[in-house]
Amino acid sequence: MTKASEAADAYPGEKRNLNLTSYNTLGVDATASRFIEIKENSELKTLANSGFFSRTKPCILGGGSNILFRGDVRVPVLRISIPGIQTIADTDSNVLVKAGAGVVWHDLVTWCVERDYGGIENLALIPGTCGAAPIQNIGAYGVELDQVFESLELFNLQTERFETFTHEKCMFGYRDSIFKRDLKGRVIVTSITLKLNKPPHDVNTSYYALENYLNQQEITSPGINDLYHAVIAIRKSKLPDPSLIGNAGSFFKNPVISKGQFNKLKENNPGVPSFPAGEGKIKVPAGWLIEQAGWKGKKVGNVGTYDNQALVIVNHGNATGAEIYNHAMNIRESVRDMFGIELTPEVNIVGG
Repeated sequence: MTKASEAADAYPGEKRNLNLTSYNTLGVDATASRFIEIKENSELKTLANSGFFSRTKPCILGGGSNILFRGDVRVPVLRISIPGIQTIADTDSNVLVKAGAGVVWHDLVTWCVERDYGGIENLALIPGTCGAAPIQNIGAYGVELDQVFESLELFNLQTERFETFTHEKCMFGYRDSIFKRDLKGRVIVTSITLKLNKPPHDVNTSYYALENYLNQQEITSPGINDLYHAVIAIRKSKLPDPSLIGNAGSFFKNPVISKGQFNKLKENNPGVPSFPAGEGKIKVPAGWLIEQAGWKGKKVGNVGTYDNQALVIVNHGNATGAEIYNHAMNIRESVRDMFGIELTPEVNIVGG
């Protein structure tokens, strides 16, 4: 394709050969051959009408906080930046809050807490955008998104139509949804709607770290604002700031294993922490497994495992996507060899 034909084929506002370092929180230096930012639903329709989706399978990018660019990205990158937060329904006990897919998740949490809308205060400071939240079924400190999820709107890349998905259609699981399985790469989330509660709030303080923090602060009857600030304080104490050191938060999911496998694990490791995961299964903290395997605080070249949280892989400067990927796979191999447990990346791996 000549330069003239490339220019003619370019979508309005499209950028070519864009460096993605500032578009991913790991700070990996990678290049997108084509980069298009989507700020309105109508722009997806314009792309569809031009035959864009029939010719190519794009990489969908939100806040870049849950992605590892293993190398340059040769398919077009669509960054979803659709804005807006609004209350669309209001009753005596609940509200429905709708947010554009490009809204920063923590900004939505802050917006809701400021209005005394409860349900997502435990999810404060989780990096990423609202559009990525249901795909990952984000969760923290005893709460998961699916507990407050009402519906979402998406653009189906195959039918090239907008659709509404209810809770049931999303098929949520632990850090999982239909969008990571059957519909992976086939849809683009454009907005989410959450059902939140009005006072009096039923707050969730069951998570040990959260309960311990509140006790230390002598907060005996916490409200959603207390939980919001507690979660922020805890996360800041454990997790590095991506603006200071590149990271993507938790790199691996906490593995869920059978009760029999857990009992065998506990025989050799009496102090292993665990949480019930339903259906007779047990969740084991991946960070604990990684730490026991000797990786906490370990640095290899430009890549390392964070000093305060073994679940976080950090870029100490100029690490390539391939280096970070290899570091992660070496961690996974060590845990498998030591415990017979297979770690699954929580981070999406693209390119290379």
